Amino acid sequence: MRAVVQRVLSASVRVDGEVVGALDDPGLLVYLGITHDDGPADVAWMARKTRDLRILRDEQSASDVGAPVLVVSQFTLYGDARKGRRPTWTAAAPGPVSEPLYDAFCTELERLGTHVERGVFGAMMEVSSVNDGPFTVLLEKGGE
Repeated sequence: MRAVVQRVLSASVRVDGEVVGALDDPGLLVYLGITHDDGPADVAWMARKTRDLRILRDEQSASDVGAPVLVVSQFTLYGDARKGRRPTWTAAAPGPVSEPLYDAFCTELERLGTHVERGVFGAMMEVSSVNDGPFTVLLEKGGE
């Protein structure tokens, strides 16, 4: 499981011209990628890590200040472009595997007390954000 986590002043996701998720206040934008051997332990670890990561201003976490999180599914985080000019996506889990884990990640963040906004899994999305810093980190957790 991989997550690109950005500290943002605002962010939104549109599908077919309609806003489906938005952060109007400072928070985190998370692009979440899932691979074949990810499971519930990876979901729990990634949700806690994301929520408790001290990357907001004054070295605070989303849990410290009640910051919202916008989560966008991103299978391309598992793209491999080492050979040729066209990436392969074989390391990305297919939708029937990854969608339940994406939903579980969002649900776990909510269970931990985080306000979560979501993109639409598998949809063509337009993501807009105002990165604060800029500040972006990559989190990675292998399957167990």
